[in-house]
Amino acid sequence: MILWQMLRFAVGGLAANKVRSALTMLGVLIGVASVILLLAVGNGSSVAVKESITSLGTNSLTVSSGSASGGARATSSVKKLTVADAKALAADTDSTAIKSVAPVVTTSGTALYGDISYSPGSIVGTYPAYFETANQKVAHGEYFTDDDVLGSRKVAVLGATTAKQLFDTADPVGKKIVLGGTPFTVVGVLQAKGGSGFTDPDDVVIAPLPTVQNAFTGFGSVNQILVQASSADSTTAAQAEITRVLLGTHAIADPTKADFRITSQSSLLTARESTTKTFTVLLGAVAAISLLVGGIGITNIMLVTVTERTREIGIRKALGAPRAVILGQFLTESTLLSVLGAGLGVAAGIAGSHFSIVGIKPVVIPESVIGAFGIAVAIGLFFGSYPANRAASLRPIDALRHE
Repeated sequence: MILWQMLRFAVGGLAANKVRSALTMLGVLIGVASVILLLAVGNGSSVAVKESITSLGTNSLTVSSGSASGGARATSSVKKLTVADAKALAADTDSTAIKSVAPVVTTSGTALYGDISYSPGSIVGTYPAYFETANQKVAHGEYFTDDDVLGSRKVAVLGATTAKQLFDTADPVGKKIVLGGTPFTVVGVLQAKGGSGFTDPDDVVIAPLPTVQNAFTGFGSVNQILVQASSADSTTAAQAEITRVLLGTHAIADPTKADFRITSQSSLLTARESTTKTFTVLLGAVAAISLLVGGIGITNIMLVTVTERTREIGIRKALGAPRAVILGQFLTESTLLSVLGAGLGVAAGIAGSHFSIVGIKPVVIPESVIGAFGIAVAIGLFFGSYPANRAASLRPIDALRHE
C-alpha cells in the first residue's frame, strides 16, 4: 500500500510539471538511443568488413609488393611483382598447396556505350582463375577464357553496378563498350555481391590481362598476385610455397629481406576486427557521455523539485510521514523519469537502426539495449539519491517556514 501511494504521489509530481519532466526524459532518451545506435553502427561496420573479406574466399591469398616486415627499404631495391612471378608460382611442380594463380593489374578509365559515359570504380586485368579465387560468380553470359588471354581478345565481364549504369535493364551480353579508346565486347555480367561502406565491389570491369596492359598500363609490373590455396587448411602451406618460389625469382637469399608480402583473408579479418572493436569502444564511450549528461539533468530537475515542494514536504512530515516515505517518493520520481526516458530511447534506437548511417547498415546488439536501459535506470537512482536525501532530511519546522 505504501509503495502504491509513493508511486501515485510520484506520478502526480511529474504530471504537475509536464514540460520539465518531458525535457528530462528527452535527455535520457537521447543518451540511451545514442548508445544503442552508435554501438549498432560499430557492429554493422564489423559485419560489413567481415562479409567483404570472407566473400573473397577463406582460401584466398594476396601477394603484393613491399617489405613483409614493414621495415623501410629503398624503393629502387624493391622488385615489383610481374607476370613471370605468377607463372613461376603456377608452374611450380613441387607445390600441392597452390590450386590456381591470377596476376592482377588495376587501373581506372571511362566506359562508353552509345551516348552514355561512366567511370567504373576499377578496371581489372587478370586471368580466368581470378573469378574462382575472388569468389566472383557470373549471373549472365560467361567468363572470358584462357584462349581469350592468349589471344589478347578485347572482351570484358562487367560488375552488376557497372552493367546497371551503362545498360540499365537491357542485357549487356554481346554488346560493345569502349574503354580507353579500345572497343570491348561484353561476354558476361557478375552476380551482385553487395557491400556496405564507401567501396562498391560490383562497380568493376574485368578483362584479359594482356588486353588491359596493352590499352592502359603497359607490359610492366602487376599490382598483385591472387593465389587460391587448395583448401582453407592449406593456406599456411601455400604461403610457405609462395615465399619459397618468389625468393627464388627475386634472387633473395635471406627471407627477412623479402620485397613482397602475403596476406591471407584470416589475418586481414583479424586485423580489421581488432580495428573495428576499437572503433566500437570509442563510439560507446562517446554515447555513454550522453547518458551521464542525462543523469546530471535528473539531479538538477529533482533539486528544483525539492526546492519548489519544500512546504509540501514540511506538511507531510508534520502529519507523521516517515523519512523513508519522503525518500522513496523522490527516488521513485527520478527512477520513473529514467525508466520512461530509457524506454523511449530503446524504441528510438531500434527504429533508427532500420536506416543506413554513413553507408553502413546498423546491427543492433541485444546486450547494448539491455545495458543501456539498465544503466539509465541505475543513473536515475544514483543521481536522484542526493535530492531525495535532501528532501527527506528537511526538518518539518524549517520546511514549513520556507517561502
